[in-house]
Amino acid sequence: MMYDLIGDIHGHATELKALLTKMDYREIDGVWKHPERRVIFLGDFVDRGPEQVETVTIARGMVDNGQALAVMGNHEFNAVAWAMEDPQSPGEYLRPHTDKNLDQHQAFLEQVGEGSELHHRMVEWFKTLPVYLDLPEFRVVHACWHPQHLAAIGKYTDSENRLLPEAWEQTSREGSDAYEAIETLLKGLEIPLPRDHHFFDKNNHKRSNIRTKWWQQGELTYRDLAMVPGDAIDQIPHLPVVSHVLPGYDGEKPVFVGHYWMKGEPAPLNEHIACLDYSIAGDSDGKLCAYRWDGERELAKEAFCYVSRL
Repeated sequence: MMYDLIGDIHGHATELKALLTKMDYREIDGVWKHPERRVIFLGDFVDRGPEQVETVTIARGMVDNGQALAVMGNHEFNAVAWAMEDPQSPGEYLRPHTDKNLDQHQAFLEQVGEGSELHHRMVEWFKTLPVYLDLPEFRVVHACWHPQHLAAIGKYTDSENRLLPEAWEQTSREGSDAYEAIETLLKGLEIPLPRDHHFFDKNNHKRSNIRTKWWQQGELTYRDLAMVPGDAIDQIPHLPVVSHVLPGYDGEKPVFVGHYWMKGEPAPLNEHIACLDYSIAGDSDGKLCAYRWDGERELAKEAFCYVSRL
């Protein structure tokens, strides 16, 4: 089986349909199909964009009819936790209903109708999405392939890598192993800056941790690894990072991720790792990006396929 892996859609169903059409998929009886290929969605269907309900409907229709696989993104995880009551605190939720969290999630809630039957059905579907896929040919995870955290999350997932019903509470409890694992796998690897180094983010919040380019290898400094706003990079020290901080990657087979809001011309991060999130929900030059995998062990720029923001 050959696969087309699609990055973060964030409610841009028009561009999704354009990308599927470009890759010779056709809508038949309400389901997008290809005679020889299947899609794998990398998560983040919601929380931005004008067509979030249609985006989830297209993806779910393909998954339910055997035309696609999908993994969970951090936005699907957050959507479930927002809607799930905290068993320890009646009337509270696993994702607190703060102004900050509402601001991120409000567009989805307005489009789906918070508390509606449709909202309930979509949250229930999000619960069925695996945290990752480890297929014979390649691997898929939303943000970071990290063997230690993959092993940790195994205690909280079923045989298809889906979170167990009782695991939602543990993965939402800050400080637990389950929380650290799901944060890394779905949001990326963060590491603390040494000593009292820090930077200020775009909202002027003081930060002492950096999200890392975990796929990089070799002798690296904190500045080499940091994924921070451009005007903050000078605040990151050029001190060496100890090697065990990064998971490395065994290169046994390709791994595909989304999540990172890449810019420019789509290309692999290295011969074994590709990010397929090219900021469709960002500025006007964002792209919805796919990788057309045809059995290769080393990833190639030529296999990327994308549509620009319509």
